[in-house]
Amino acid sequence: MSVQLDTLSADTIVEFIGSIFDRRGGEEYLGEAVNMGQHMLQGAWIAEQNKQSEEIIVGALLHDIGHFTSEFGTFTMGDTEDRHHEDAGAKVLERFFPRVITDCVRYHVAAKRYLCAARPEYFSRLSEASVHSLNLQGGPMNADEVSAFEANPNFKKIVAVRYLDDAGKDPEMHTPDYWHFAPMVQRMVDRHCC
Repeated sequence: MSVQLDTLSADTIVEFIGSIFDRRGGEEYLGEAVNMGQHMLQGAWIAEQNKQSEEIIVGALLHDIGHFTSEFGTFTMGDTEDRHHEDAGAKVLERFFPRVITDCVRYHVAAKRYLCAARPEYFSRLSEASVHSLNLQGGPMNADEVSAFEANPNFKKIVAVRYLDDAGKDPEMHTPDYWHFAPMVQRMVDRHCC
């Protein structure tokens, strides 16, 4: 199902994203024990179960949407350069979602780099695939990058989504499907567009 981005609207984007989850959610997720759909749904479900804000829930749900939208394809363990899925995802979403959501998408990779620099114990939480991608993404931030990242007004929410990204890799976890979250996703769209 190919669609031109300029044909999407605030009335169709939520359903279109749902169709991506339905059609492509079963694709491999970077060598992890869960597929792409499970990974994103788990982060959102954990956030909802912990009564986090709708911004964080939707940010976690959509943080890796760029793996489906990037014309360069998805990351593999054989990659020798970064594919910038975070930028691809944010670019697609920025027409429809408030900045807090697109920041959670655009900077969830930067948050991994940040946490590895600011909280060195965080590195031990990373999966083998996350360590591999960290190396391709520039490794831990330097001091100037840390300061710039902490200045983002959505810094705390981005970091919260990053922790949910790391948590969403449990092959035994059962979650609701995308459509459970769709009304919340629509509220974020309505907040931005209307």
